[in-house]
Amino acid sequence: MKKVFILDTNVLLSNPLCIFKFDDNDVVIPISVIEEVDTFKKEMSDIGRNARELSRILDRLRTLGTLSSGIPVFPEREDSGQLFVYLGHNMEILPELLVNSTDNHILAIALTLQKQFGDTRNVSIITRDANLRIKADAFGLAAEDFEADKVDISHLYTGLVRVKVEPKVLNEFYASREIRLPDTKLHPNQFVILEDSSDDNQTVFGIYSGAEDIVKMIETRTDGVWGIYSRNLEQAMALEVLLDDRIRLVTISGEAGTGKTLMAIAAGLTKTTDEDQYQKLLVSRPIFPLGRDIGFLPGDLDEKLNPWMQPIFDNLELLLGGSSTGRSKRLGKGYEELINQGMLAIEPLTYIRGRSLPAQYFVVDEAQNLTPHEIKTILTRAGEGTKIVLTGDPYQIDNPYIDSQNNGLTYVIERFRGEPIAGHITLRKGERSELASKAARLL
Repeated sequence: MKKVFILDTNVLLSNPLCIFKFDDNDVVIPISVIEEVDTFKKEMSDIGRNARELSRILDRLRTLGTLSSGIPVFPEREDSGQLFVYLGHNMEILPELLVNSTDNHILAIALTLQKQFGDTRNVSIITRDANLRIKADAFGLAAEDFEADKVDISHLYTGLVRVKVEPKVLNEFYASREIRLPDTKLHPNQFVILEDSSDDNQTVFGIYSGAEDIVKMIETRTDGVWGIYSRNLEQAMALEVLLDDRIRLVTISGEAGTGKTLMAIAAGLTKTTDEDQYQKLLVSRPIFPLGRDIGFLPGDLDEKLNPWMQPIFDNLELLLGGSSTGRSKRLGKGYEELINQGMLAIEPLTYIRGRSLPAQYFVVDEAQNLTPHEIKTILTRAGEGTKIVLTGDPYQIDNPYIDSQNNGLTYVIERFRGEPIAGHITLRKGERSELASKAARLL
């Protein structure tokens, strides 16, 4: 049975390509939704971009027919669903107490279509507005969220798997430093902890090489990375992928205080200044305030950015303050010298579109505040020899238009889990302080 999906404005503005996500079912866009989308098209934001993109898509499709009569979403397919722009809405079908709003136009259209099709077609409203879904349910209408870009956060890829093996397998791993696990499905660059089936305290860890189909043992690092030493097993794994030049995309998720940003910047400094593997360390983060914004900031661009980039400066001061004497003499007393030498840049993500970034170690902090489209824009800036590191906590989101299930960080983690050039690890143990760890766990 074909279904009829009625799309709300917030769905279209979050993903203008959503009209192609409903297979052979029919898609209805109310005319009031088109008008509401039109009010956003002049905004210089991601929502404005999506509004303009949607207008271009609909304008292109209308050349294939008449939107009021239905246009095939996939013209090349015989079973293609139809796209309609619905012109009329009978508000008398709703109780008089309801106001004349776009949400109620959608409800009126859904009720009209439901009566029209009866049991022959299922009619459903697709919206990210929880209140509209509640009202739809009160009228006996089906309503659901748009799930195409959502990730089940409870089953998010962690980059780590534990495998119980016999003691002889563990001994073989110690002897040869590599092993095959034919009965275990693994992803490229996934970390594997082998546990002795007879003694849980006997463990060893390695990383899976998809090209060779083997798990290679990882040697424990005895030297620090810019004075930073891993304090737990997951941090040791994070340093492995951060320092591996074959891995071009690294994603690190974890709660506050797990060391995501600090380790990423430390690895970037090592690769840029000590090993000369990259021309520059570029560190950036999206600009979203926690709580109510205090308004415009005075000064030039650098002065305006200082409050937003202060967390990055804090990490740099900690790393440079703890650096070795010889390195301090070569690089100067602080990060200003690195900036002056062109080896370090701290920039907002605002102006990244259109740029090309070759041979750079690019760290994007707080990536959970980015949309999937913004993440795509960032990743497609990578030039030859560039490595990109995304860090963030999916549970700490300040962007009002995304949540833990549809933000850019979780989107990339899931999409790149099977790619040989990508690596991921989820950090769970806080190392900032005992108070920070307890606050992250209890509050």
